[in-house]
Amino acid sequence: MVPDAEKLGGVSTSDRDPRITHVGRFIRKHKLDELPQLLNVLVGDMSLVGPRPGVPRYVDMYRGEEREILNLRPGITDWASIWNADEGAALAGAPDPDKAYEELIRPTKLKLQLKYVRDHTLLTDFKLVLYTLVRILLKSWVPRELADYPQHPGPFCRR
Repeated sequence: MVPDAEKLGGVSTSDRDPRITHVGRFIRKHKLDELPQLLNVLVGDMSLVGPRPGVPRYVDMYRGEEREILNLRPGITDWASIWNADEGAALAGAPDPDKAYEELIRPTKLKLQLKYVRDHTLLTDFKLVLYTLVRILLKSWVPRELADYPQHPGPFCRR
């Protein structure tokens, strides 16, 4: 991101966000921005599998059962990460990426994070790691567990 990016726009970024540098686009496109999080896993701040850490603005919006998400250690991947593997592309073209995120992505993301909170097992974690690798290699692949969820979180999705 360019210097002072947070002062130039909201917290949600599309692939076309002018605050993202050319190097940043490459890093995001190839998911290299996730590598530093492996260090967080090694030191115990994060888990390999678990609800993605949220931006404070959206975490502050959690109500009722949504707060259960905070009871688990955040992870690099979960059901929501596989469902919406390229949020930047999903928000590309949105006149207001924050509003589009709040209306089109956030509700399903929260449902899927709660699904993980309620049904996580070692087998589920193994499947999620495997599914994440498959999703990285096959961008249009969707596991059967996510078949009932909308595959295009919004009208701006370019998948």
